[in-house]
Amino acid sequence: MLKQIVLASGNAGKLKEFTRWFAAHDIEVLPQSAFNVPECPEPHPTFIENAIAKARHASKHSGKPALADDSGICAPALGGAPGIYSARFAGSNPKSDAANNAKLSAELAGKADQRCYYVCVLVLVRHENDPQPIIAEGIWHGTWQAEAAGENGFGYDPHFYIPELGCTAAQLDPETKNRISHRGLALTELKQKIGLLYPQNPPY
Repeated sequence: MLKQIVLASGNAGKLKEFTRWFAAHDIEVLPQSAFNVPECPEPHPTFIENAIAKARHASKHSGKPALADDSGICAPALGGAPGIYSARFAGSNPKSDAANNAKLSAELAGKADQRCYYVCVLVLVRHENDPQPIIAEGIWHGTWQAEAAGENGFGYDPHFYIPELGCTAAQLDPETKNRISHRGLALTELKQKIGLLYPQNPPY
């Protein structure tokens, strides 16, 4: 039975969301900082390749199963940018949500197409050399709102407007967001795939 996993991320917002979700399945989520896992290079051009690299890296240094999340926001009018560079769109010294949001607002200003979508790829490895990583993906569609709204969420959430709900991601309560977000959709798929691999004794 899977009882503990290491989250291959230093993002406090992600840790909070994953901890809440996995707690309902009696799985403890441990931050990689608890094992002094060094930062993992992310040289790959796709979400999935970076997620696999981060999961294996965290598992190698912690000796435990590891979950990696590679996610970001994509704007069709910008050719899919920021994409994999979402966390450091405005630079990485230091990384800043406010600076990232300001840059994306500036680059979308005047564009006819204000659509954007969140992507989340999750990879779970049971050990560093797991030959069968469990991979799940979620996509959440919305539009860019130049003016920030809402106090919940993190990253680009205050500007990510969901037309059918009439609010931004940062205005949603955590339960609703966890159910409909890119990360929530990916988590649902991850759970289903774990169940397919372990139909008699699923490790969650």
